[in-house]
Amino acid sequence: MTAQVPRGLAGVVVTETVLGDVRGREGFYHYREYSAVELAANRSFEDVWHLMLFGALPSAEESVAFAGRVAGLRGLPDEVRAALPTIARASVASGPMAGLRTALSLVGAAEGFRPVYDLTADERRDDALLAGAVVPTLLAALYRLGQGLEPVEPRADLGHAANYLYMLSGQEPVPAHARAVERYLISTIDHGFNASTFTGRVIASTGADVAACLVGGIAALSGPLHGGAPSRALDTLDAIGTPDRIQAWVRERVLAGDRIMGFGHPVYRTEDPRSRMLREIATGFGGPLAEFAVEVERQVEAILAELKPGRELHTNVEFYAGVVMEQCGLPRAMFTPTFAVARVVGWTANILEQAADSKIIRPAARYVGPPPPVPVPAA
Repeated sequence: MTAQVPRGLAGVVVTETVLGDVRGREGFYHYREYSAVELAANRSFEDVWHLMLFGALPSAEESVAFAGRVAGLRGLPDEVRAALPTIARASVASGPMAGLRTALSLVGAAEGFRPVYDLTADERRDDALLAGAVVPTLLAALYRLGQGLEPVEPRADLGHAANYLYMLSGQEPVPAHARAVERYLISTIDHGFNASTFTGRVIASTGADVAACLVGGIAALSGPLHGGAPSRALDTLDAIGTPDRIQAWVRERVLAGDRIMGFGHPVYRTEDPRSRMLREIATGFGGPLAEFAVEVERQVEAILAELKPGRELHTNVEFYAGVVMEQCGLPRAMFTPTFAVARVVGWTANILEQAADSKIIRPAARYVGPPPPVPVPAA
């Protein structure tokens, strides 16, 4: 008898990796041998980037050199810079993520990215670093152009997160905000074989170039069930409005079978460690939004426990990510793009790992339609 395939390939192991893992029942995940949350608390984004692509955390000297190398790659080719206003106008209704797909593909063409199948390991890594460095520049420029503003050139003297915030607003960010966003970015670099990571690896298995692999990952991340949730979780807080409305609003939607954005995760069966970290950041900043979010979390979890007994449904990373990004002044249109700023590093690490194996990913599907062959009727 043919084995049943779980919906969404849940739990199906498709390969081996040294990049990290998610242990959902424990509420723990790691990058290589280190806790991802501890890395977010103690190291810079560039240090963790080095870990993912080179396999080890850098020494103090290596950290400075690597940060300088990445900063030197943030500029855009002239062809891309000239095309950005057109891309921004064309994607104004869809937003920066739609524009990023086109712009990053153009970067790959302008920089002469070649199929990973034809490159050495060092050449692949060079393309991966360049792509990761320019994604924040592209996103910030597309956003500002969409707002009728001129793009802001990157600054090599700022760290990756601080430079991103600077390019968005044109003002050097408050250090506490830059560090909060940096910790968020570190915590979302990689997270197992999620939809966008798997998509990127499938494309990499064909031997395609790094930009092609990343465009596929970006397309997957743009979906509201994947990376599109932070702003939607914040929209939920807006819709509820005040603490006295939480019970009625949530019960009505749960009983109607609607999903409460920001709650539940396909892997975690306990609290999402990223959510715990971001809650601490949000409450550290304080203010009415953080206080309301904590109360909504408390009441929603109680209602879900009552109406969906036996299921562990807690806040996921998107819930408090939206709160923290709002506190740090990021526009909601840039919540999912900010996720992409981080995840592009995880994608490239996975692309490099996949490129080392020349076997194409080619699964099968079980046909369940009408039994063939049926005679073709005459026209």
